[in-house]
Amino acid sequence: MMTKTRKDFISTRLWLQNVMTNDVILCGVSALEYLEMFSGFFDEAIIDVYSIQKGSYNNINYNIVDSYDDIDYFISDNVCCTTFEQTINDMLSDFENTDEMALTEALSNYYYSHNESFDGLNIKPENKDTFLMIRQATKNYY
Repeated sequence: MMTKTRKDFISTRLWLQNVMTNDVILCGVSALEYLEMFSGFFDEAIIDVYSIQKGSYNNINYNIVDSYDDIDYFISDNVCCTTFEQTINDMLSDFENTDEMALTEALSNYYYSHNESFDGLNIKPENKDTFLMIRQATKNYY
């Protein structure tokens, strides 16, 4: 069974608001789309979430966790979503499986909306090397 897809809505944010429940947390590319830090893909159908258990939708990537205690997230319009810093650190820590375009665009948006600076962005020590590796590409994205 599949949820509704992005093409059924005028924006990615409206799509995610419509299909998400508060028993999962948006993460990864889906969180960046919800945060409007990545423009997303028009025909998007896959949603990335943290979940305590696997759900029934085959177009949702259920990243199973034992609890939500160590995940920084917020709730907006009945949608749970990882914070920007949580999302970036998650993607950096799993860089080999990350959508580099989404990560690069999001970091570039952060950089240019913060006076061409990454000051204030808390990158975990274990993710610093990966961040430094892609940092210049994010500055050059636009």
